[in-house]
Order: sequence, then structure tokens, then C-alpha cells
Amino acid sequence: MPATGDGRAPGAADLPGTLDGARSGRARDRSDDRPAGPATAPPPIPHPRSDSGAAGPAAATPAAPLKLLVIEDDASDAQLLKAAVADSGAPIEIHWARGLDQAAELLAPARRGRPRGADFSCVLLDLDAPADLPHPSDASDGLEGLHELLRRAPHTAVVVLTDAAGAELGAAAVAAGAQDFLIKNETDGPLLARALRYAVERKRADESQRRLVEAELRGQENARLQRHLLPTPLLDGAGLSFTRRYRPGRRRALLGGDFYDAVRTDDGTVHVVIGDVCGHGPDEAALGVALRIAWRTLVFAGLTGEALLTTLQHVLEHERRSDEIFATLCMLVIEPGDAAGRLDSLGAVEHARLYLAGHPAPLLLGADCKPVTLPADLAGPALGLLPCDDGQATWPPHRLELHPGWRLLLYTDGLIEGRVGAGSRRLGQDGLADLIGDHQSAGLTRGRLVDSAIAEVEELNGGALTDDVAVLLLERNPVQLILG
Repeated sequence: MPATGDGRAPGAADLPGTLDGARSGRARDRSDDRPAGPATAPPPIPHPRSDSGAAGPAAATPAAPLKLLVIEDDASDAQLLKAAVADSGAPIEIHWARGLDQAAELLAPARRGRPRGADFSCVLLDLDAPADLPHPSDASDGLEGLHELLRRAPHTAVVVLTDAAGAELGAAAVAAGAQDFLIKNETDGPLLARALRYAVERKRADESQRRLVEAELRGQENARLQRHLLPTPLLDGAGLSFTRRYRPGRRRALLGGDFYDAVRTDDGTVHVVIGDVCGHGPDEAALGVALRIAWRTLVFAGLTGEALLTTLQHVLEHERRSDEIFATLCMLVIEPGDAAGRLDSLGAVEHARLYLAGHPAPLLLGADCKPVTLPADLAGPALGLLPCDDGQATWPPHRLELHPGWRLLLYTDGLIEGRVGAGSRRLGQDGLADLIGDHQSAGLTRGRLVDSAIAEVEELNGGALTDDVAVLLLERNPVQLILG
């Protein structure tokens, strides 16, 4: 709130004993005689000054005065408070209002967007002052004025004044939201100054704690929401083990732009998808969730192959915030057969279709040989890059034969784009295949294999990966379903 020429807020009443709103001579004399603040030495200089006329130590910048609003209907009491402020020697700028109505005008925001009471550090309220309430409460507890003040200035520190018989009322005021209370006849200048400073600091601490609690609650709510948005694979009866790991690149987030899902339809077909929306923010995370839910819905509606991917691109085009947003995707369809339908048929070769939309190809992990990157020669463009209705974007399937004991590792590019050492070299698909092969040779399987691989990728990168990472390890396991 802009101050007037005499240092008072517009509309503030003149304190008793002042002339034209100026401070009393007593307060002015004490402020003129007050010594300067402690001197601050200049930073050290490597060599002596050659200029003998250099300035000496600079005086410390004086602290900004504490702006105090006194709500007091008795002019003589207001004068005593002003004298106590002057006696304290503290830099306090005092303003006076006779009641809450007048105080409300001073506490109102000076401009839009500012919280009430932003210009005043503290309010000193006499509980005997009239509350000026438009609708007084029937159940009077003596704190009606305080309740109204806290409603009008919730972010300003409040100290209440009581008489000697009102100590219990003062304690009740603190319990109701005031920062402190003072007894009129027992309050001198230094005590008043200390109480005001304490109230301001306590209010700041309370506000900081409130914001911290609110942030923690929002974080917990976001975490619960994001956990529910992560998928639960529906693979009952498929005879597959399914290990998944998910690490968003954003700090303090559980969900990123990567997405995955796996379902088994009534005809015994297993559908698996893993994808990556470009970008790392909450908008990309929300789009990834939308695409995953749309994918599952389309699968259960009977769509598959290019028809599914074409429809999914239409969803992306309608849901994305700009035309530059695209998503890569890898989709695997394992056809029903003896091995998928009968858990005791261990020798059958299974057939699958692999669809790639700008996404890195999975690794086929053999039992006794180096992992092999599946062919990507039939890969189509990422979803959202090219129009698909006119045939520019197509995603033909690559047909696979999966021999007994097969294992497939699906992943997003965050796993292979980490650096190797201090240079610019990236891990890449070949580097990932070598790394996975080494860990397989050490006897690691399933969750331990995936976790150790991610840990080594981060170690090679020199720290945590900045991009989202999703990894799926799908294995033929005719004994029982394992979700890692």
C-alpha cells in the first residue's frame, strides 16, 4: 500500500497528540539520536589499496520498519501505545484505526492479486474495541472482533490486548488464531516491540508450515492418482511371466510420457504394447495415459494390427495440445496356439506379430546365446507424424516364430539413449544387447536381470537417466503367472 508524505497509509487516522499527522517530538527526537546500525566490513581485497582516499567501512542498510496497525477505540490508550512504541527504539511504523470497519479499509488489497493485509506486518487489536459486525453472533465469547479480523486479514500476524482481568480471554484468543496477547497495564515499550516481532516471525513460520502441509497433501493425492493410472496387466490364463519397471524422468513424479499394457482376450490372444509420448511434462503423461486406455479399449473391442494403430493415431491427433506432439509405439500380438492354450505343451513353436511405429525393436533373449534385436525393416512412422487415412502412414506386421523358452525384452528409448562415459557416445541397441547378455551370463533372471541392467545403464550414464524409462520382460512360463 503506498504511503502518504508523512509515512502513513491513506485513510489512517491521526494519532492523538500529533500535529497534522506528524510523529510526536518525543518519537522524532529518539529516532534522531538513535545510533547507526552495525558496520559491515567490505569484502577482502587481494592487494592493499593505493588510494588513500578510499571510503571506509560502509554502514549496514537499516532494516525496514515493521508496519503496525493498532485497532483501538480509546484515543488515550492509542496515545499510550504510540508512546510505548517510541520508547522501545524499534523501527515500527504505527497506524491507528478506531474499529474494524476503518481497519478493513486499510487491510484491503492495494491492487488485484495481493493478499489482504499484505502491507501491514502486524495488527494490534484491543479486544474491547467494537467489532462492527454486520451480523453479530448470538453465542458471544468475547472474541467476535478477533474472528472478523482473522477472516479479513488471514495472512497478517495478530496480537491482542486485554486488561489484567482478561488473561484467560487473551489465552483463548491465541487458541483462536492470534499469535500472542498482551496485558495493557503490564506492557512497556521493549516488551511490546519483542511481542510484535515474535508475532510476525511466528506467523511466517505458521504460513510456511501451512504451505508445506498443503504441498505434502497435494503430493500424496497426486501419487495416489498416478498409482491408479498405472496399468494392471490382465494376463490370467496366458501362462506368461511379466516383469515391468517404470521410472519417470520428472522429479517427484510417478508417471511420465511412457506407457505400457498387456491383456489377454477371450480367444487366447495376448496383446502387449509399450509406447513413448515425446516430452516429459504432465501434459505428456496425461496423453500417455489416454493412449494406453484407448489401446486397451480398442483391443477388447476387437481391433488389432493396423486398424488399431490407425484409430489410436486419431485419438492422439484429437488429444494432443499441438501438432508437433507424436508418440512411438511397439505392439506385440501373440497368437493363440497349443503352447498358449495348453500349459503342458512345452514343445510347440508360437507365432506372433510385431508392429513398430517409430519405436526401438525388442530384444529376443536366447537361453544360451547373445540377445538378438528383432528386425525393424517393416517399421512405420511414429503415431502423429504422417496422416494415415491416405496411406502415407502404414504399419505392416513382422511375423515371428517364438521357440520354447522364449523371452522378449521391450523398452522405451530412455534406456538406450543414456551416455557411455564422459563423451557423447550413447549406449544404443547394440550396447544394450551386450549389457543384457553379460547379465544373463551371470545367472540373473527376471526382476534381478531388469534391475541390474537399469542400474548399470545409469552407472554408465554417470547418474540417473533424465528421460522416462519403461521396461517389460515377457517370458513363456507354463507353470504360473508372475508379475514382477
